[in-house]
Amino acid sequence: MSDILRELLRVSEKAANIARACRQQETLFQLLIQEKKDTEKNKKFEADFKTLADVLVQEVIKQNMENKFPGLGKRVFGEESNEFTNDLGEKITVELQSTEEETAELLSKVLNGNMLAAEALAEVVHQDVDLTDPTLESLDIRVPQDILGIWVDPIDSTYQYIKGSANVKSNQGIFPNGLQCVTILIGVYDIQTGMPLMGVINQPFVSQNLTTLRWKGQCYWGLSYMGTNIHSLQLAISKGNDGEAQPETLDTEFSHPFSAVISTSENETIKVALSQVCGGGIFPAAGAGYKSLCVVQGLVDIYIFSEDTTYKWDSCAAHAILRAMGGGIVDMKECLARSPETRLDLPQLLYHMENKGTSGVDLWANKGGLIAYRSRHRLDTFLSCLIQNLGPLKAQT
Repeated sequence: MSDILRELLRVSEKAANIARACRQQETLFQLLIQEKKDTEKNKKFEADFKTLADVLVQEVIKQNMENKFPGLGKRVFGEESNEFTNDLGEKITVELQSTEEETAELLSKVLNGNMLAAEALAEVVHQDVDLTDPTLESLDIRVPQDILGIWVDPIDSTYQYIKGSANVKSNQGIFPNGLQCVTILIGVYDIQTGMPLMGVINQPFVSQNLTTLRWKGQCYWGLSYMGTNIHSLQLAISKGNDGEAQPETLDTEFSHPFSAVISTSENETIKVALSQVCGGGIFPAAGAGYKSLCVVQGLVDIYIFSEDTTYKWDSCAAHAILRAMGGGIVDMKECLARSPETRLDLPQLLYHMENKGTSGVDLWANKGGLIAYRSRHRLDTFLSCLIQNLGPLKAQT
């Protein structure tokens, strides 16, 4: 299993290189945007875009996993269709070819004969990448490969990727929008239970060199399986004298006010209740993957979203990392319908079953909304406060 995680880290960096390369050439970038079909549209946005970068990233991940772990590529699932229609009306299936030249030839058909652009993309796609983490080198965990499924969101926050704002200022470390909100999300789950097991979040655009205008990224990962919980941020957590990572004490957990990251489209009732619970600690931000990452990084306690417009590919990667940290991602509506005082098992999101009576992307929507958290203690107290403040508001409507 650690071999699979090592490979996912590597392919996530290859994917990040593709995202950065496509963003580097404005002329190329303009060619990449394609409208999504009606069944693929995310109803949250009036204009939701599919880019060739998206499709390439997804196919690179799928093909690389299949090459290294035969059979696993067939269980890589994602948001993107790999079919394109060019200006001549030709339908082209984008798949990684065995050589750089063959991939360039295929991409040139999508790009209406623009061979220069196609060759530049093919070079990045076939470039070898070496990204390792010393912590993973010493880790040896075995799990049957045939129980694994993989959710991929090749470029989450496509709108921010297209918009491409590079000079957005952060608010207490949290970016409301811009390229920093773009993430590549790879989540591994158990196809029998639906529980998330491994997650990789690659943030391709973290800091820009103002001389070369080139971007550097950052990668986060986590693994939670059979009692083993390990993640990339462990070295950043304060250590005790015995070298063990120390969780926050209850005193420190309850001594500071709550903070939450939310979607700009969050409904008013939730926002009003949150303002009572969090005061000024509410941060709007773009991208479901990025908002989850803010929780992983410890920038906020909670990411809450009440609508049904996030999907399994949006949440699986962060969910696995948060599980490794002692947290998780739960169904918001189910949480609000129960009393936190009962200490029942929380309704964690699961990743193996379609939503009945739906079609298109809604098959895999997180129908009850979601709450991402790092600390169960903080979550229980947060839910108590939120339910308390939602009651009077619901009575008024």
